[in-house]
Amino acid sequence: MNATALLDSRRRYFDTGATRPATWRRGQLEALRRLLVDREEDFTAALEADLGKSRTEAFLSEIAVVRAELDFALKHLDRWMAPEKIPVPGGLRPGRAWTQARPLGVVLIIGPWNYPLQLVLAPLVGALAAGNTAVLKPSELATATSAVLSRLVPLYLDAEAVSVVEGGVEASTDLLAQPFDHVFYTGGERVGKIVMKAAAEHLTPVTLELGGKSPAVVVGGDLRAAARRIAYGKFMNAAQTCVAPDHILTTRAAAPVLADALDDAIRDFYGKDPRTSGDYGRIINEHHFDRIVGLLDGGRVVSGGRHDRADRYIEPTVLRDVDPASPLMQEEIFGPLLPILEVEDLQAAIRFIGARPHPLAAYLFSDRDDHLAAFTQQVQAGGLAHNVCTIQLAVPGLPFGGVGASGTGSYHGRQSFVTFSHLQPVFSKPSGLDTLRLAYPPFGPVKRALLRRLL
Repeated sequence: MNATALLDSRRRYFDTGATRPATWRRGQLEALRRLLVDREEDFTAALEADLGKSRTEAFLSEIAVVRAELDFALKHLDRWMAPEKIPVPGGLRPGRAWTQARPLGVVLIIGPWNYPLQLVLAPLVGALAAGNTAVLKPSELATATSAVLSRLVPLYLDAEAVSVVEGGVEASTDLLAQPFDHVFYTGGERVGKIVMKAAAEHLTPVTLELGGKSPAVVVGGDLRAAARRIAYGKFMNAAQTCVAPDHILTTRAAAPVLADALDDAIRDFYGKDPRTSGDYGRIINEHHFDRIVGLLDGGRVVSGGRHDRADRYIEPTVLRDVDPASPLMQEEIFGPLLPILEVEDLQAAIRFIGARPHPLAAYLFSDRDDHLAAFTQQVQAGGLAHNVCTIQLAVPGLPFGGVGASGTGSYHGRQSFVTFSHLQPVFSKPSGLDTLRLAYPPFGPVKRALLRRLL
């Protein structure tokens, strides 16, 4: 089925009203949960084939995240769907006002290759909860996961409502040429601009979940604990994570201690030779391998640095004496290189962050309340986290999204429902008593005086 016919088919089904009842929405969410439970082995095997993810990491970072979103949506769906009463100003009474959440229609979800299961299905949770039909486009770079999604989704979800389209750039281009009611894209800034431009042809609203150089600022507290948490957040999925700490900003005194602690944490997690660890992944393809290795000369390697193109392996690597003007510091690394840059203090770190495009996430490591207050008030980022990295995504109630170059719009929890809904305002006034007569012309001095007092 070509893209035009597919969209028409999903729209015809949406127009029947079948997706609007709470029973349909709840049934689809429960079916999606069964899919993840029943076919966990299929998904973890595919993720291992695509990215070298261990079965445990695949479960924690992909399947469990979607299951948490599903459980949260199922718990709150009735409340989200209920009309929300809005206060009416005195001058417009008697009258009632409320908003009602209506589904948008047919939505397109384009997923990335780094979390090819989670970042397709987590947005789908919101789309189904809001009562939409959907077309899913998994990444062609994660071929095994894309194939499993294409095979299994129709077996569990309403096949007239949800479709999976496989393929590369041509398939994505054909889909983006269609007048969907919403486009949800997760990926890089370059393609994000292409998506936004294509959607603009139809005035289609978009959610863009992009990325950026997310900093970790370390200015106090337990440095060894900070190193473990940073190493965990950075090197999960071989550092191919949009909210992974891209670089560290710390003081001259703390930098060598932190570098040593990071080296210890890497050995604790992955052993003396991470290549042999069953818990350390691989780079998605040779193109990205070459790009990452090409950044190695942007600083002095103090831990790691070994790599093997045939195995798509790059060792977890820590660098010091980093040139802020080097290519290493110009774009998101999206790989297992962790630069340490020295700054004078917290305010210098905040100025460093503020002089660059807004990141998707920013992390502060410090036990001082005044540091946390300054960081939360002065740092502009998609999201902030204190004394942790990346795990903020596991809180379903927290909206997730970027700002500026790191994205537009957000999702997770209730925000996913809102993203895929139109909150339609309604105002109702009884006809028997026409209190609006005061606002009708002609306007004499008495009416003018009363209107100024009432409004």
